[in-house]
Amino acid sequence: MELQELKSKIEAVLFTTGKALQAKEIAEILGCEVEETEEALLELIMDYSAREGALEIDDEDGYILQVKTEHMDIVEKLCPVELKPPVLKTLTVIALKEPIRQSYLKELRGANAYEHVTELVEKGLISKNKDKNGRSFNLRTTKKFNEYFKLKGDAKALAKILEIEKGVKDTPADEAPQLADEEQVQMDL
Repeated sequence: MELQELKSKIEAVLFTTGKALQAKEIAEILGCEVEETEEALLELIMDYSAREGALEIDDEDGYILQVKTEHMDIVEKLCPVELKPPVLKTLTVIALKEPIRQSYLKELRGANAYEHVTELVEKGLISKNKDKNGRSFNLRTTKKFNEYFKLKGDAKALAKILEIEKGVKDTPADEAPQLADEEQVQMDL
């Protein structure tokens, strides 16, 4: 297969897949040799870097076509962050209890909380800073969290909104029994 044709086909594979692929996987999909694929990938990477466009091919964990970091704000406006329900529940606990120690979050949400925190930090929805003792991290929501959920106040205001919306069946929010924060969070989980 001609090099330019192979580069075009690799580009189509990377555009379609949306996940990092190894050169061997791309070669299998296209029915060509791994060495040919690697050569075409290197040229394709050079092509993208030479045009100084918005796209690049990242080769850190395999090959993936992605938008450059400096243009991610556009992507986030068009394709908002999607969170799986368990991660969203962890984010809710952080927002309602912030600042919350990561060790306490683990008690509330289990060992998977560590993975959730990593994902939320990567997405920029929370920040993670060492506490005074240096033993655990304090977690809190970020400005991006407020922007994403279109909040103008703080997380405590969000907690009040959630309590009012949830309420107790057929009971006005101002007459609903008030639970301690920890009890309320554990009930919701």
